[in-house]
Amino acid sequence: MSPMRAGDPAFNPWLAAVLLLLGNFMNLIDVSIVNVALPSIQENLGATAAEIEWVSAAYVLAFAAGLLPFGRFGDKFGRKRLFLLGIGLFTLASALCGLALSMPMLIWSRALQGVGGAMMVPQVMAIMHVMFPPEQKARAFALAGVVASLGAVTGPLMGGALITGDIAGLDWRPIFLVNLPVGMVVIAAGLRWIPALSSDRKMRIDWIGVGLFSLAVVLVVLPVIEGALLGWPWWCIAMLVAALPVGGLFVWRQVRLARQGREQLLPVALMRNAGFVTGVLMVMLHFSAIPGMFLVLAIYLQTGFGLDPMQSGIATAPFPLGIMLGSYITGRFGTKWMPGRMAVGVATLLAGMVFLRHVTGHPPQSFTPATLIGPLAVCGFGMGLTISPLFQTVLQSVPGRDAGAGSGAMQAFQQVGAAIGIAVVSSLFFVRLHGQGGNDYPAAMSHALTYQVCAFAAILTVLALRTGLRGKAENPPRPEKVSGR
Repeated sequence: MSPMRAGDPAFNPWLAAVLLLLGNFMNLIDVSIVNVALPSIQENLGATAAEIEWVSAAYVLAFAAGLLPFGRFGDKFGRKRLFLLGIGLFTLASALCGLALSMPMLIWSRALQGVGGAMMVPQVMAIMHVMFPPEQKARAFALAGVVASLGAVTGPLMGGALITGDIAGLDWRPIFLVNLPVGMVVIAAGLRWIPALSSDRKMRIDWIGVGLFSLAVVLVVLPVIEGALLGWPWWCIAMLVAALPVGGLFVWRQVRLARQGREQLLPVALMRNAGFVTGVLMVMLHFSAIPGMFLVLAIYLQTGFGLDPMQSGIATAPFPLGIMLGSYITGRFGTKWMPGRMAVGVATLLAGMVFLRHVTGHPPQSFTPATLIGPLAVCGFGMGLTISPLFQTVLQSVPGRDAGAGSGAMQAFQQVGAAIGIAVVSSLFFVRLHGQGGNDYPAAMSHALTYQVCAFAAILTVLALRTGLRGKAENPPRPEKVSGR
């Protein structure tokens, strides 16, 4: 059977979207599922604390550094091709992780997984951006938001179930091996049902820009991951300082290439697009808040109140349920009132975070998972309302030719934001916990969630400023009438 093309009568964009999002779901789960397995991995392979940190760090570094370059590679070599190659590499690396006999093998396999994830993930949004007509994009991106949130929440729950089940005596290994059948199904069906979109083979890749961007990401993400755990040694500070000139050099090179009429890794037109830049800033702030919240919430529930991983995962279930409801509602509005819908969603999220901060900071004496139903449902509902119009706002200003670069840039900054948020939130949590003698989890949780409250308040401020500036641009002041006297 020949592969589908977007113009074929039998082409079904929703089937293609399911396959794309299934691949993305594999990546999202792997980011969070490993955290549950780290104690078992450490015991089974005799790992040091530093090696355990690198099981996560190797993946995040490779993934974040590769998102923008591979997004651009998709524009040149074909997004479907890059997506399927990324799925294949991710699946192979998952097998190597599951069969790892030593920590070096596991760490390098995790880095390879990160490269595979970086290959496939930018193509997901880029293909969906081009594949769906405007009237269907809202529902498509709402579905993407549901998948993104379910991945973050499902990982710990699935990891706890797989490890507790100890399938065939494999201990932690099934958390990686479960990707094999899923990956093979996505590749087999994707060859047929994911459309073969046009690409620009004449596009020249800015390899120097690839190196500068990847170096800048590593200079930010690595010290953010390691700094809080190591007490911020001098080299972490030096790397963060060095990221500024490297990032500046990257931007200078992109501007220089644009003036010469040559291809840029990150098109300067996007960097000068206020809608794209403010949208990416809001994405970065938004996704810096959610992963950090779930990290400290898992510690709060399991260490603070003695819940096991399965119970902890069930306690967070109201969040994805709220996302599904919010996404369903916002998806019905299409492209209408996107700034207003974003504002309502972010305001709901802010209210939910204030509610969650109060409840976790003042838990009832007979604490049960039901305590969190209200605040987590409100937070999830707000996120469901926000994700679709936020992604649409960022990508609607990106021409189809640069969809891969735009998607890659958005998701690269999303990962940088997630790394920064996790570092900041966990630092706030543990500093307060240790300052209170190591057992006042409510005070530590309340202290940590201050970041989420500030992040969503900042997004509301950006939205208000953006709406105000747009209103002034669309309604310039009228010239005063000159008196005839």
